[in-house]
Amino acid sequence: MRRHELGEEQYQAIVHLLPENGERGGQWGDHHRVLNGLFWRLRTGCPWRDIPERYGPWSTVYDRFCRWSRDGTLDRILEALQVRLDEAGRIDWELFCIDGSSVRASRAAAGGGKRGAPRSRPTTRWAARAAGMAPRSTWSLMVRACRSRPW
Repeated sequence: MRRHELGEEQYQAIVHLLPENGERGGQWGDHHRVLNGLFWRLRTGCPWRDIPERYGPWSTVYDRFCRWSRDGTLDRILEALQVRLDEAGRIDWELFCIDGSSVRASRAAAGGGKRGAPRSRPTTRWAARAAGMAPRSTWSLMVRACRSRPW
């Protein structure tokens, strides 16, 4: 067993949450093998087509991931595991978070600006003065700004 794969005991803890085979039509392949392929792909971050053959066809792993994401199967598994960890006192809800987002910033985010884009207006004195104040309502900032400008 590889370190990113589910052991038999771990698989038995969630097998009741996975969909069962129907009576007609195509039957599900081995869920255990597909889950291991899914974990391998998530751990390595490789393209779907590069999933090793020992986990079955890459399209099966991809299709199951999409289906289980849509129908809430993966959410139910995560929730059941969270409850189990909470009962054992092994989860801190203030620190628990799963975030797999990765957002690439544009050149403009680094302050370089876009080519050919107009420069931003200079900061006015009243806005700089307001930025140094304690947070207040927007209304009070607008009133101050209007007083300092000649009509």
